[in-house]
Amino acid sequence: RLVQRVALLISSLAIFTRSQDFPPLIDADDIAYFFENDDMDDLHWALTNIFANSERVNPESHQKLPEQLVSRGGGLRYTTEYKLKHDLEQAEYLGKHLEDPGQAGFFRDKVAPLYRGMLDLIPPLDELSRTNGLYPFSKSDYFEKGMGSIYNRALRLTDFDELKDENGKVIPLLNPNLDVTKIEETMLTEGVVVVDNLLKPEALEKIRQLMLESTVFFQTKMPEVFGGYVGAYIDDGLHDRILLQLAFELYRKLPRIIEGHFLRYLWAYKYDSSLTGINTHADQAAVNVNIWLTPDDANLDPDSGGLVVFTVKPPADWDFEKFNTATDFVHETLLAPSGYANKTVPHRQNRAVIFDSALFHHTDSFKFKPGYENRRINLTLLYGKMRMAQRTPAAKSDEL
Repeated sequence: RLVQRVALLISSLAIFTRSQDFPPLIDADDIAYFFENDDMDDLHWALTNIFANSERVNPESHQKLPEQLVSRGGGLRYTTEYKLKHDLEQAEYLGKHLEDPGQAGFFRDKVAPLYRGMLDLIPPLDELSRTNGLYPFSKSDYFEKGMGSIYNRALRLTDFDELKDENGKVIPLLNPNLDVTKIEETMLTEGVVVVDNLLKPEALEKIRQLMLESTVFFQTKMPEVFGGYVGAYIDDGLHDRILLQLAFELYRKLPRIIEGHFLRYLWAYKYDSSLTGINTHADQAAVNVNIWLTPDDANLDPDSGGLVVFTVKPPADWDFEKFNTATDFVHETLLAPSGYANKTVPHRQNRAVIFDSALFHHTDSFKFKPGYENRRINLTLLYGKMRMAQRTPAAKSDEL
């Protein structure tokens, strides 16, 4: 089995198996390669071993944090107030709920006090306008105050296995009563389909526990530009086998929608209700599966809190930066001429929105109760490569 794994990893990643030879990051093509070969074991093995050699897990590792992770908001030397608030709430939660007294005590007595002390030192948002809300740690913060030992480190990894019965047999995560025919027909005709009660109750509970416990939500954003949410990614610690099981099950369950579109990426976000969600953008994939995990009673407005999916795609000659970050340009060039035609889907726990990932979309306005367990959480799986529109819309004429 090891020989097979070595051969597969070399062929897909062109690396060796010695820890010092693992690449710093696995990419979407690598994930799709394993997925196409129906090989969850080797995908999990690759993700686990690459992450184990990361500076997140081993601060003494020669493998420093890849610039790609730093640039997308997952660095070790800067933070935001809302990110530290999340990390403090999570540490307090783990201090109360972990069964192992030693682990619970570590989060309660060491991690949480450090975060509380650091939060008291961060200036108000209006004093961080030069960095759009980011706070760079000083040497004193990082070394003397101890932030370097805990911030964006993998302090608690759930490593949840596939869902199994009392005899150790793998059991499905998806609700067996899903109307697959209706789901597929709606998606194929409308480009968007809403699926309620996607997961079996025990699967929902386990995946939600993973999101609450695992300290792999490393990403923060400039709050004055991108809003307030922390992110975790498949190539940076969010690779529990139960999540890979879900990715494979969805692929097999919905062949008319996903077949031939292999998993390329997976992430989860937790949101701060005092800030905004994700701006209008499109994702580089063919199919987007967006699943909501927070209980309904946390949502203070049941008519909102979900997702707005527009009916237009980026033209084929647009690059990633234009369709993923140039929000004002997208609104002016594409959304306004379409009359902002959209499908708005309210938040419900265990609801999935499946749609053509090239369609522009953004987080709907939301207001959830305060408290860590009430945070809005979405899990997103991206399959296949993006199918953009054919050409740039003609410019408006100035002639009467």
